[in-house]
Amino acid sequence: MTIFPPDPNLTALRLELGRLRGERGWSYDELARRSGLARRTLIEIEQGRTIGSLKTWHALAHALDVSVDHLFSTLCEGHTPPVDAAE
Repeated sequence: MTIFPPDPNLTALRLELGRLRGERGWSYDELARRSGLARRTLIEIEQGRTIGSLKTWHALAHALDVSVDHLFSTLCEGHTPPVDAAE
């Protein structure tokens, strides 16, 4: 029997992006300038119209001065993350 993981919480991920941007008092234009991403891309991610690529999230993490781990940890919000098989 195959056990599939729960769906990633993409809503929590985009809300965390918005929270971090707001915490810094940055507009979409400011985050775009700092990340090298298009303003439209940022709006679409925060509004849930697109998810972005790994490269996009890497740029956002650097611009926001947080780890990619911090951003992606929100994907498991609402469910138990997998246990390390080595434990």
